[in-house]
Amino acid sequence: MASTSETGHAKNIANFQDLIAFVTGYGATYNPSKNALKLPQLNTLVTTSQGNLADVITKNTAYNNSVNDRIIAFDGLKALSTRLVNALETTDAPKEKVSDAKGFNRKIQGKRASTSLTPTDPSAPAPATISASQQSYDQQIQHFAGLVSVLQSETSYTPNENELKIVTLTAKQANLVAKNNAVSTAYTNISNSRINRNKTLYENVTGLVSVATEVKKYIKSVFGASSPEFAQVKGIEFKKVRT
Repeated sequence: MASTSETGHAKNIANFQDLIAFVTGYGATYNPSKNALKLPQLNTLVTTSQGNLADVITKNTAYNNSVNDRIIAFDGLKALSTRLVNALETTDAPKEKVSDAKGFNRKIQGKRASTSLTPTDPSAPAPATISASQQSYDQQIQHFAGLVSVLQSETSYTPNENELKIVTLTAKQANLVAKNNAVSTAYTNISNSRINRNKTLYENVTGLVSVATEVKKYIKSVFGASSPEFAQVKGIEFKKVRT
């Protein structure tokens, strides 16, 4: 479900379209000297706003999808790490090396990579700031890399099970890094997209809300405060949404 703020952005754009419809109906009587208030510029502004809002929605879905992919990639990491330690214990590895492996496993078991393994709702808004869980995922990757390094250093570690083989583990490690980096990239994209949307809608002077206010003032000046034309537009609301 869309957040209240996202609904607010869409409402501003929809109201601006209503304002344009009234302006269009005034014909040649609507003739402001300021370029930004002219009808072609108003149409360009609403088109740009619609595109920026759509881009935020697209980037938001991409962010949530990348979060879901990361959750899936990390799922089962703790169980796998324990299996790896058990497999190492059945080799000729010295007790010191086994102890090192156990140390990395304890760190993996003690750090939650996510508060939940429930996939994110693709329509839910991405957080305004990068989640604290990002650091936890970074740590999980480091601990798993340490564990794999210990296994790589032991020549007697030659398991027959494919999921325990070094080649499989290094591939998994690379996948964890890729999925984690994808979340960071997707977050940067949604953050930048929000900035562009907010500038288009709420920038002083040039933003949609500021322009809408000026258009209403111009209509009031041309037709009068008690005119039916001004009555058409004065109740159309435009609000700055803080997100």
